[in-house]
Amino acid sequence: MLIREATAADWPHIWPFWHRIVAAGETYAWDPDTPEADARSLWMNPAKRVYVAEDGTGTGSTVVASAYLTPNYGGGAARIANAGFMVDPDRAGRGTGRALAEYVLDAARADGYRAMVFNAVVETNPAVRLWTSLGFTVLGTVPDAFDHPRHGRVGLHIMHRAL
Repeated sequence: MLIREATAADWPHIWPFWHRIVAAGETYAWDPDTPEADARSLWMNPAKRVYVAEDGTGTGSTVVASAYLTPNYGGGAARIANAGFMVDPDRAGRGTGRALAEYVLDAARADGYRAMVFNAVVETNPAVRLWTSLGFTVLGTVPDAFDHPRHGRVGLHIMHRAL
């Protein structure tokens, strides 16, 4: 698997799984009906460093995951990072998310970030296990904050990890 910084040409490969994940309404606190242009602006924002994970090599490679890295706050707190991660659901359970997460954590550290914060991790998201295995802790949970399509109202975790 190759992990690299994304280019504008990667968006058409990211959009299908981005849309599938957000439209499912289970893991992101974004509008499930987000139009493609708005999704692109949100994910590929120039203020963010965006990465992709590719499976395969050369012309036979396929983008199977993406992540972004950005400051979570500004001013004197600008050294606290935030990130978002999406793995094509057809690739779940193959270590892609872990590899991408480790890569982005290393990039954040190299960029001088002191910590990473996730502001709204749906508590039923299977990725919570990944984040805790990578050293994140739940600082708190906003109860009944997310309307999950299968579980009803669930909490949103605020998670943190020092770098």
